[in-house]
Amino acid sequence: MGSLEVYCQRARERGMDGAKLIDPHSIVTADWVRMKCQFGCPGYGERLSCPPHAPGPEVTRRVLDSYGKALLVHHQLGQGRKAKEFNGTIVRLETEIFLDGYYKAWSMGSGPCRLCKECNLTGTCKHSYEARPSMEACGIDVFKAARDNGFPIEVVRNHEETRNIYGIILIE
Repeated sequence: MGSLEVYCQRARERGMDGAKLIDPHSIVTADWVRMKCQFGCPGYGERLSCPPHAPGPEVTRRVLDSYGKALLVHHQLGQGRKAKEFNGTIVRLETEIFLDGYYKAWSMGSGPCRLCKECNLTGTCKHSYEARPSMEACGIDVFKAARDNGFPIEVVRNHEETRNIYGIILIE
């Protein structure tokens, strides 16, 4: 196991627009984030990786506090770039970090899981090796995390505007 900075470079090599090692204790969790999922997202409750099934802010806070480092990964959507590809890249990088000896490596992506056309809410996840909840589903203030770490993020007003999305890989 060497310097964790190598994973920032590997994220960029996989087409990410930026990656930075941050202190997971600096990440803000809040109840209002999940309320925006419940009262603002048409997909609320339709995926095992979304609220109310995803871990809440209290659990997320305890998980974040049990790690020493986090890799915050930035990607711009638009011009053919898709969120599903982003989340897959995050999970593949998490797996690589795990195989490099960081046995606690675990990640969160962006937006709802898109691995199945319809999620089986009464059973177990068919893609548990690949499916991850999003940062926002777990109560993370993604806007604050991005801005506090020098990354761009703005409210998107229409589907033609470029979106900045984020994922995180927790490392110990």
